Amino acid sequence: QVQLVESGGGLVQPGGSLRLSCAASGTIFIINDMGWYRQAPGKERELVATITSGGTINYADSVKGRFTISRDNAKNTVYLQMKSLKSEDTAVYYCNAFIRVMGKSYVYAYWGQGTQVTVSS
Repeated sequence: QVQLVESGGGLVQPGGSLRLSCAASGTIFIINDMGWYRQAPGKERELVATITSGGTINYADSVKGRFTISRDNAKNTVYLQMKSLKSEDTAVYYCNAFIRVMGKSYVYAYWGQGTQVTVSS
């Protein structure tokens, strides 16, 4: 009923920039928090940034000052602008959203399929 589709990953040199997008579609009633997580090889998935429906933002310390999360509620889309990328930012990036589907009374956490970001020279 709900899909999160990510785009914008790829290969970039250290110091470069990328912008990730994640669009939610389906029988959506309301979207609460949205966010980005990442998982590097051999490591656990970790929070990158989250944004509430009201615009309150939280960043992991490792990305503060370099990454910017934003959302367009009219488009059910969340973005992650990444600048000054480092090799340690290499990971699969996953979009996350807490969504209440039409006709349901509960909120459920949905995940995107992931998009690879590789920072290498």
